[in-house]
Amino acid sequence: MEYYLYIKSLHLIFVITWFAGLFYIPRLFVYQIEAFSKEEPEKSILGKQLKLMAKRLWFIITWPSAVLAVLFALVLLHLQPGLLSLPWMQVKLGFVVLLIAYHVKCHLIFKELQIDVVKWTSNHMRLWNEGSTIILFSVIFLVIVRDAVNWVYGVIGIILFSVILMLGFKMYKRIREKNPEA
Repeated sequence: MEYYLYIKSLHLIFVITWFAGLFYIPRLFVYQIEAFSKEEPEKSILGKQLKLMAKRLWFIITWPSAVLAVLFALVLLHLQPGLLSLPWMQVKLGFVVLLIAYHVKCHLIFKELQIDVVKWTSNHMRLWNEGSTIILFSVIFLVIVRDAVNWVYGVIGIILFSVILMLGFKMYKRIREKNPEA
């Protein structure tokens, strides 16, 4: 048990770097999608550079961070198996499953864009980018406040936060339509 806090610290560090990768990879996807519609030689130059950036981010930072975050989490749960019986932990693990599903979908998008298959618009990808933000907010509030907040208020809070994000997205889209350089 003397190593518990060290393992917990490593878990948190790799959760942070995992989220950093999940926040940035959809932005790179947006830029890749937008570069695809440019004229040559800009299209090829940008496409090649953005693919390289995405590949390095994905395989050097994001995937290793995801694996290490999950590995250290499993060690923590092994050391403190009683955590699994707590309702807030069960909900948190549900969000972790969602995060892993989000990660896997990002991987599928990554693979498509690496071979120039574009199925998303840049606006759809901007919306997709908010998925990890919603999961992060949910998990952080859940872990910090645990049972102190009524679940109804928590669900309402996440819905309101999601609505605010979507409104912000729509406002930014309008600004970009008026000024593409914004």
